[in-house]
Amino acid sequence: MIFEKINECHHKSGKNSFSSTSKWIRKYYFPSYGGTFIDCTFGQGGYSKKILENKKNKVIALDRDPNVAYHSSSFIKKYKNRFSFHNLKFSEINKLKTKNLKGIIFDLGYSMNQIKNLKMGLSFKSKGKLNMKMGLNNFSSHDVISSMSKENLVKVFKFLGEEKFSKPIANRIIKERKNKIINTEDLINIIESIKPNKNKKINKSTQIFQSLRIYVNKEISELINGLINAYNILPTGGIIVVVSFHSIEDKITKFFFNNYSKNENSSRYFPETNKNNIYFNLLNKKPIIPSKEEISLNPPSRSSKLRYGIKIKHNCDFSELIKKFKYLIDIEDLKF
Repeated sequence: MIFEKINECHHKSGKNSFSSTSKWIRKYYFPSYGGTFIDCTFGQGGYSKKILENKKNKVIALDRDPNVAYHSSSFIKKYKNRFSFHNLKFSEINKLKTKNLKGIIFDLGYSMNQIKNLKMGLSFKSKGKLNMKMGLNNFSSHDVISSMSKENLVKVFKFLGEEKFSKPIANRIIKERKNKIINTEDLINIIESIKPNKNKKINKSTQIFQSLRIYVNKEISELINGLINAYNILPTGGIIVVVSFHSIEDKITKFFFNNYSKNENSSRYFPETNKNNIYFNLLNKKPIIPSKEEISLNPPSRSSKLRYGIKIKHNCDFSELIKKFKYLIDIEDLKF
């Protein structure tokens, strides 16, 4: 459980500086003490189920995937007035009405059910028409691969997938789509024919698939707007928790918490200046990563990083966050 992992990390750190407030803070935001929590990525309901074990808790669950509503129906019956589900993107979290809100959880990426659903095209085992839509989309990866210019494909692959072989892969796609519709198997074959066998532990198509999924689902702007809106609706003393699975997500999350949680000095030779920009209390400066035991039980968790912050003040201006990652938002807005 995510909150248990946070609590365990505090105990292991042995930081006495936190001891004076730890009891109050844990009482405020830990599910064991009761309150309302928002599960922004309901998926199969793992987080929601754990939180709802305490009868004092309520959960508002979101998921952009309409197929998830099937799993939520059993929760609605079992937990009655303590659980509700909304087919929304988490950037729309500000549309929710909440009382006694204690915490907001973002578990980024996709669920095992989505990977197993080969029609969604998120798995390397998928066949047929390209897709990658997570729900509430305007277009699919098929539309991107079929219509986007070579120049824009290179930008999507390079910046959203951090793919070193963006140009040759884009060139081959442009060449082959003149004669046929490129499906999932074709795209994988193109990638495998170009990329060398350097890392056998990671599938060659990982970064291209990542870039297309991010572009199709607007995951950069979704995450940034979701975090900002989560902050805006959260009372002071509440917690925002984010579990990310690739470096771009983690860079955004890290900046979101770190940049608004400490005063920056212009020079080490001058006294500390008060920029009045401390909006989060960070009890862990570094991300919490899974143990070897957890990875052995749940291999997909190996790349996960958990970051969190406790809101201590209202009215934060997130213009620096938006400016910092505008280049990625601009890539998401490229036309095809």
